[in-house]
Amino acid sequence: MKVTQEKLPASQIGLEIEVPSEKSKQAYEQVIKQFAREVNIPGFRKGKVPRQVLLQRLGQTRLKATALENLINDSLQKALEQEKIPAIGSFELRTEFEELLGKFDPEQPLTFSAKVDVEPEVKMGQYTGLQLQAEEVKYDEAQVDEVLAKYRSDKATLIPVEGRSAQLGDMALVDFAGRFAEAAEGETPAEIPGGDAEDFQVELSENQFVPGFIQGMIGMNPGETREVSVQFPDEYSSEELAGKPAVFTITLKELKEKELPELDDDFAQEVSEFETLAELRESLETRFKTEQENKLSANKEKAISAALVELIDVEIPATMVDREIDYLLNQQAMQLKNYGIDINQLFTEQNIGPMRERSRPEAVERLKQTLALAEVAKQESLSVEPAEVLAEVAKVRKQFPKGNFDPEKLREFVAEDLLKQKTLKWLEEKGTIELVPEGSLTPAAEEEAEESDAEESDEAVTSAIDVEVVGQE
Repeated sequence: MKVTQEKLPASQIGLEIEVPSEKSKQAYEQVIKQFAREVNIPGFRKGKVPRQVLLQRLGQTRLKATALENLINDSLQKALEQEKIPAIGSFELRTEFEELLGKFDPEQPLTFSAKVDVEPEVKMGQYTGLQLQAEEVKYDEAQVDEVLAKYRSDKATLIPVEGRSAQLGDMALVDFAGRFAEAAEGETPAEIPGGDAEDFQVELSENQFVPGFIQGMIGMNPGETREVSVQFPDEYSSEELAGKPAVFTITLKELKEKELPELDDDFAQEVSEFETLAELRESLETRFKTEQENKLSANKEKAISAALVELIDVEIPATMVDREIDYLLNQQAMQLKNYGIDINQLFTEQNIGPMRERSRPEAVERLKQTLALAEVAKQESLSVEPAEVLAEVAKVRKQFPKGNFDPEKLREFVAEDLLKQKTLKWLEEKGTIELVPEGSLTPAAEEEAEESDAEESDEAVTSAIDVEVVGQE
């Protein structure tokens, strides 16, 4: 079989394949034998249909099309093996199948053209001696006290308030009903859809509900009814309410304050598996310090990866991009499913196309980072010992004893991750990373883009689960 290669853009190889006439005839005869064994024709036993009858009933075009399809698939696979081409994904004919079928003669050689995606060639710029900046992440001791305060608040006893009015920190039982503050001339202001409730318990804290709602309750006494004016934010999740002024009629039915438990060993035993408050504090400190170290490592990795993307010269084949998009969307679907959201309402035929396009830049960025790290590891002969992989696999299994992992895939994943971390560490040691204050490397435009993406995601999820948000944002 004669194979001619041609290098194409976007990491593709063009192939012109010439199949000998004996192979064409063999493929055609095999199809006739297959149909003769399987087809049911009245008046003939299965497997005993004469050749001429088979040709008349099925038609030569159908038989030739099946033979041609089998011949193309088989020839391409053998061509890739013969030429040792590292193909990824499926092939694409460069000659229309109908054109090939019109010319196909089982007695003659077959020549056709196809193209396949291949592993991309990677070229790297100077990756040693990188001068980078990464945002510093500092451990904040106040985090421990904040968690303990939250634990105490969750375990607080509610005591009826006597002799004073409502203040921040209280728990209130209220009835409320909202209406729009503005209406057309001669009309009564309309009620806010979903903007009313009875026997609703709310904590009087500044970030609850629509701005102005909680503030308007401060100073109220049990049994009192008050009208409170509020303003829905311009970026509110419901377009019907965004930027609109409204009035809520609020009746305070009960008022209670929190009596916090003592912060001692008994409290530690109640809220955790630890015997003493000191052990609980130490555990929280360890957790937050570990989080701080992980965030700092992530910031350094982000800086290195971003630099590598600028240094890499590569044409990424469409097959790799599509697979990475599939991975990103699958991850998103799993996260939403864990939140209890019916992903079938979000991942619809109408939405999936735009979602794939929005994921494409991230997919390309991730692939460039992965390919760059792999190329650095290759050029510097970095590798991971089998013993390291086995030790890490054992850690994963111990951490997730009920995990149903495919052993081979788990080893592959662990090996890839260990090599990635080793390569990142090598690049860090061969360069310089300056730590700068947290937030200083996040441009305002990037922050706005992230907020916009978050809002789009929130709107999509809200639409998918069909809820109305009037109260707490």
